[in-house]
Amino acid sequence: MTGDTWGHNRLGHSLQLSPTKIVPMCGIVGYVGDNKSLEVLMGGLRRLEYRGYDSAGIAVIDDEGRLNTAKRAGKLAMLSNELKRNPISNGSTGIGHTRWATHGGPTDHNAHPHLGDNGRLALIHNGIIENFAPLKDELLAEGFTFESETDTEVAAVLLGREYQRTGDLGEAFRSVVSRLDGAFTLLAVHQDQPGVVVGARRNSPLVIGLGEGENFLGSDVAAFVEYTRRAVAIGQDQIVTITPGAVTVTDFDGNPVETEEFDIAWDASASDKGGWSSFMAKEVSEQPEAVANTILGRIIDGQVVIPELTDLGDDLLAGIRRIVIVACGTAAYAGQTAKYAIEKWAGVPVDVELSHEFRYRDPVLTADTLVVSISQSGETMDTLMAVKYAREAGARAISVCNTQGATIPRESDAVIYTHAGPEVAVASTKAFVAQITALYLFALHLARVRGALSPEELAAQAAELQAIPEKIQIALKEADTVRQLAMWMSDTRAVLFLGRHVGFPIALEGALKLKELAYIHAEGFAAGELKHGPIALIEPGQPVFVVVPSPRGSAHLHPKVVSNIQEIRARGARIIAIAEQGDAAVLPFADTVIHIPLAAPLFEPLLAVIPLQIFAMELATAKGLDVDQPRNLAKSVTVE
Repeated sequence: MTGDTWGHNRLGHSLQLSPTKIVPMCGIVGYVGDNKSLEVLMGGLRRLEYRGYDSAGIAVIDDEGRLNTAKRAGKLAMLSNELKRNPISNGSTGIGHTRWATHGGPTDHNAHPHLGDNGRLALIHNGIIENFAPLKDELLAEGFTFESETDTEVAAVLLGREYQRTGDLGEAFRSVVSRLDGAFTLLAVHQDQPGVVVGARRNSPLVIGLGEGENFLGSDVAAFVEYTRRAVAIGQDQIVTITPGAVTVTDFDGNPVETEEFDIAWDASASDKGGWSSFMAKEVSEQPEAVANTILGRIIDGQVVIPELTDLGDDLLAGIRRIVIVACGTAAYAGQTAKYAIEKWAGVPVDVELSHEFRYRDPVLTADTLVVSISQSGETMDTLMAVKYAREAGARAISVCNTQGATIPRESDAVIYTHAGPEVAVASTKAFVAQITALYLFALHLARVRGALSPEELAAQAAELQAIPEKIQIALKEADTVRQLAMWMSDTRAVLFLGRHVGFPIALEGALKLKELAYIHAEGFAAGELKHGPIALIEPGQPVFVVVPSPRGSAHLHPKVVSNIQEIRARGARIIAIAEQGDAAVLPFADTVIHIPLAAPLFEPLLAVIPLQIFAMELATAKGLDVDQPRNLAKSVTVE
């Protein structure tokens, strides 16, 4: 059983579409096994730091059967220091959490775990419990007290009350989750049941790690990949109980649920910096491999065949009359880039929609509409809800995802996995180029089954794609030039980006990266829009990046972009041009030219984005900022 076999909504998940709030993804880890829970929990939380958090905590049942907790606001180092000052006993059972504040500020009291049953039970939570207020009023009326401002403590106290009634953690869980509205992953332990961790999930990720004499839970596989590469994803509205020797999964009513095991495609070393200054620097350098691995096994004798789409059938794909791509942020720009390729090669009209806007405007969807979702984590709640909405409306759905066992692939009819490996830095780089690559493969697969391109044309485009990893490697060699440019511009307060055709979404992505990492105003424009308003922003010294189309493959667009450059240069702008090797026409008008290798026009985005990623990273570094964990951001947004 592998992660590539998920599809067709096989687990029968509920398609309820409830409006909720947007919060980032927290980190969760649970463990039962031999006497090393502290090491497993702290190691798991370190590997989950990339998700974004502002406090951390753990709960451990020691060998004497006592429940011990430690939690601190701030980075994980604060918790580590607390454990050095006030050590707690190790044990065979524990849970750990990194929190992003929602209900209540980032304080020690609001950090997880929270306690119930007079301090005998500990609970951690990812998500938002929307009906916490009436539940809290109910508990207050019964005489219960609270130490925090969180919705999570309400769940902990409620679970403790139910445990007192039932004497069984699993039964208490079933009673509690049936009363909770919103999105949640909950993990709990009780000192009366050492060797047991119980978890539940609704609209928030949870994965099981299968070991020998030990088992794990995590909000993603990074939590336990150091110890096992065997995993099972928990489905919607399911409860899991792990002991050292067994794993049981049921639905919220207690009925047994069939699960599918998959193998994690990377090991713990892939989530380490490996000597790089930051995870982002490492991941930028890994982009040739990310593209190559995504292509691997999908181009055979010059023809693109995606095995994961086999179950959909060529007849179904051939009958598709419209494609809607749904995604957020960087993934949406990957979709905008792919739109050009899908329409040109496959001849199918494509709309690109922001997931969080899609279902609220009552879009027209029919049986011959294909919805393509893009999500690195596969847990982006806006996108998940868009997929559920589309399928309820009768459309087919496929997903492009980098994470095995994630929710969005399981809610889709089929999935095209990117094989970029774990992406730890919050700002996406290698996942972005892998997404474009996967979508280009999909475009060529679709063109083949629809007969839109001849075998010779398909082979030519496939060859262009196969050459991209080596060309990205060449583009990375411009890093020193870009780094020097960033150092010169470290006091810049605003940067504009221009592009045309496939260069336009790359301009948008370049601006987004700069906003995410350097915290300065940045904006991307279609170059043709200049005279329709944006040229008013140009003043002496204004830096403008221009993604210049190839003079060979875009002969009609190239002179227009050069004309744009002349227009803004005449008004004092400082021009940084991203242009292919040998493009002499831009040299007289650009202050700096960053060269990329020659490529066919539709493949240029995979190269042009490289210096823009490096520039954002280096400018942020020059400003002394954390490029891996930018302020106010988390790796994934898992509650809508």
